[in-house]
Amino acid sequence: MARLPAIALAYVLCDIAAGGEQPPAAWLEAVNTIGPSALRAQVSFLASDALEGRGTPSRGLDIAAEYIAAQFRRAGLEPAEDDGYFLTAIVTPQMVDPKGKEDPGWKEAKVRNVISLLRGSDAALKDTYVLLSAHYDHEGMLPPGEGDRIYNGANDNASGVAVLLQVAEALGGMKERPRRSIVFLALWGEEEGLLGARHYVRHPAFPLDKTIANLTLEVMGQPDPAGNGALAKAPLTGFDYSDVGPSLAAAARRAGVEVYKHEPFSDDYFNRSDNLAFAEAGIPSHTLTSAYGYAEYHRVDDHWDKLDYDNMAKLARGVALGLLHLANSPQAPRWNEANARADRYRKVRQESAAGLPSPP
Repeated sequence: MARLPAIALAYVLCDIAAGGEQPPAAWLEAVNTIGPSALRAQVSFLASDALEGRGTPSRGLDIAAEYIAAQFRRAGLEPAEDDGYFLTAIVTPQMVDPKGKEDPGWKEAKVRNVISLLRGSDAALKDTYVLLSAHYDHEGMLPPGEGDRIYNGANDNASGVAVLLQVAEALGGMKERPRRSIVFLALWGEEEGLLGARHYVRHPAFPLDKTIANLTLEVMGQPDPAGNGALAKAPLTGFDYSDVGPSLAAAARRAGVEVYKHEPFSDDYFNRSDNLAFAEAGIPSHTLTSAYGYAEYHRVDDHWDKLDYDNMAKLARGVALGLLHLANSPQAPRWNEANARADRYRKVRQESAAGLPSPP
């Protein structure tokens, strides 16, 4: 038998692991609690006019942060810092591109990433981490004038946050936990240049060299109108940059979800979301979405009632199974040596990682 390239071998091994070995019944039971009603409720609040588009910084962003922390608390997840579920930073006007907004007249403001932990079960691996993230900010409001002024950001990215929260809730109550720990992280300032993600990389709650993978959730609410994204399909950026892609795909099939490489956008969009900040720190990191384009993108009519919550629920179940598979695997994901586009991230990992624990 000819030797398989590393990424092809990963496909085979992950198919064996996810297809040949049934996940524990407790995992399937937990994942199947994810449904459309809770997703609809969370998106409709986060994308409501009351939150005024969740600009960075803003009163609406602060309200969203408190809401997300309350959901983590309700799910029974551990706080990760002395400040509870918050990682606080200072943002200044010089850091933020106003993008035509009304002059806010502020000098600096506090902003917060929101973080929680599902602690792993294995003595050797519980201090290694899989990171699930989504940004909760959006574009805020237009200057005073007639008509709709609020960028509600239902699909971008209240949908990603809602999926993160539902996965957190589903997994938070499980007694049978995966080997590794799972970190849930809601980020501010993505729309202003990945600011919250870059701040986390500079001030991580958990060591970056012990963080084995990141999955970023972005725009999960509508199937791709371009035709390649249908119901229960989710393209992944940089799909073959690391073996996270095939691992996630193999596990998500259990939920009837196809995680796949979208040509050409999976590569083109790799540097368009928070995953880039984590990849630049050497962590195998990708963004999962339901579409690379939709009609209401960065428009004031990106409203909660336009999303497909049944499809979101199915995608969320796929995310949950994929996350559990990554967190339970004895082997940490690796960047693909055969893909030149992954070289810069792989070299950072090689230079910075002190080695990740493995079971005996």
